[in-house]
Amino acid sequence: MRTDDFRHQGLRRQLVELLKKKGIASDKVLAAIGKVPRHLFIDDTAFERFAYVDQAFPIGCGQTISQPYTVAFQSELLQLKPGEKVLEIGTGCGYQTAILCELGAKVYSIERHRPLYLATKARLVAMGFRATLVHGDGYKGLPVHAPFNKVIVTCGAPEIPQALLDQLVIGGRLVIPVGGEGRQSMITVERTANGMERQEHGAFSFVPMVEKKSGG
Repeated sequence: MRTDDFRHQGLRRQLVELLKKKGIASDKVLAAIGKVPRHLFIDDTAFERFAYVDQAFPIGCGQTISQPYTVAFQSELLQLKPGEKVLEIGTGCGYQTAILCELGAKVYSIERHRPLYLATKARLVAMGFRATLVHGDGYKGLPVHAPFNKVIVTCGAPEIPQALLDQLVIGGRLVIPVGGEGRQSMITVERTANGMERQEHGAFSFVPMVEKKSGG
């Protein structure tokens, strides 16, 4: 049985210090990164010793677990308040989902790849993280549970899906990497009473956002 021991906890403290040096300022985000055991979200134990290195790793189905800096950066951009409803597009292995839960969000998360959805749903339950997971098409969002205070997209989108903007409350915020495969610009969009306010926050690289296919 895999554990979270003093060695892992020490490595997380080192990771938190690294993220501080890279510019992550939110004490709440840093505390969440310091608490959630990232190594337990990496199935291949051969990679476990690299779990607290600031880099991404493959998790199957052509997807990756994002590097800790990216997770922290997106989480900080969300400006989450405890109790807010958050829609996550791209559950993946559930690491970002767990960070959102640790930040006190009420999380709804969509995953297109059914094997990942099933494995991650079981993992989060076993670890005690409560989130509503859905197997579906992230481009469509979750209108049945809308509106949301915040939306976070953890895969690169060629454009901002209108459905996600429509499912934001007034005053809500979307964090999404937008651009072609291999390189995207991190965008925040705030929905105001007068429309949408958009800002860019630098270049990142994500796996592409793909529409759900039948049987996928």
